[in-house]
Formats: sequence, structure tokens, C-alpha cells
Amino acid sequence: MAELMLPALVVSLILVGIHGYLGIHIIARGVIFVDLALAQVAALGWAAAGLGLSEALGDWLGIPVSEAGYAIGLAATLIAAALFSVSRMEHEFVPQEAIIGIVYVVASAGTILLAAQAPRGSEHVDELLSGSLLWVAWPEILKTALIYAVIGGVHWLLRDRFITISMTPDEAKARSWKVVGWDFAFYALFGVVVTSSVAIAGVLVVFSFLVAPP
Repeated sequence: MAELMLPALVVSLILVGIHGYLGIHIIARGVIFVDLALAQVAALGWAAAGLGLSEALGDWLGIPVSEAGYAIGLAATLIAAALFSVSRMEHEFVPQEAIIGIVYVVASAGTILLAAQAPRGSEHVDELLSGSLLWVAWPEILKTALIYAVIGGVHWLLRDRFITISMTPDEAKARSWKVVGWDFAFYALFGVVVTSSVAIAGVLVVFSFLVAPP
């Protein structure tokens, strides 16, 4: 039992650490469901990878199928990050939360449709939602910890920009910072975290780790 639970406990602590910090930014920005939307977009990318795209991309780039699947999920997440970074405007005709909701609904529907075309599609959807936290292996934990350490280091180096834009956006505008560009950098880093986390813990657990601790 200890051999089964210890890896799950370690990776859970790693996930809570990075997601708890990012969740503070998300709550300060007032976009509570952006994490759920990005997580669902990542799940959409993973669902698309499961239809043979990861094998094709892996053969084309000469990389393992798992890495190709991660690349597809990350690409989908970065596209959503770009959309969210330009959707927070001073005089917005459509609220950003509405755009986030639309992205979530479209990504959810797309995930279901793609999974329905794959063998054992219902099991695939269940895995994307709930993850496979209890079956995570030590090499995957190490890779995830390294990715999160790099992202944490970037956030530490750029903490003045990220914290100011999240907590006091008016001050950032007064300093003539390019908020859209910095928002994209934030959401892109956030997307990398979410893409890795969804593959391990699933959409629902990722959302809980992002909202509940902060």
C-alpha cells in the first residue's frame, strides 16, 4: 500500500504547491474559471492526440508518442492562452468570463466528440476528468517537478510584473506596460502547468488544486 500511495502523495504535494500559487493570481484577476477552461482545452488536445495524431506527429518529428501527445495538448492550451490574453480589455463589449465560458463549453463538447471516435472512448473521457493520480510513476513525477521548478523560477524572476498586473492592473497600465503581452506570458506558463497536470490528475482535481488552497 505504501508503494502505491507514496508516489501519489508526492505528486499531489507538487501539484498543490504550483497550483496554489497560480490560483492566487487567478482569483486576484477575477477569472476563477479560466483554470477550468484551460484544463478542458488541454484535455481536448489530449483527446485529439488519442485519435492517432500523436503517432503521426511522433513519426514526423522523430519523438516518442507520449511527447507528441503532450505537444498537441500544449499547442491547444497556448492557443487558448493567446485568446484569453487579448480578451481582457479596458472597454470590453463581451465580458472576459463569457469568453472563458464559451471556450470551456466548446472544449468540453469537442473532447466528448473526439473521445466518441476513439476505442474505449468513455474510459478515455473518464481518465481526462479524473486522471490517473494513483498510478503515476516516479520518472513522470521527476519530469513534472523539473517543469514546475523552471516555471516557478520564471515567475520568481518576473514576479514584479506578474504580481502587479494581477493585483493592481491600473498601476501596470500607468507604467505603460504591455499588459496583453505579459498576460500571454502568464497564461502560456499557466498552460504548460495545466497541460502537465491534466495528464496526471485530470480536469476536476486540477481545478480543485487551483481554487481551494488559495
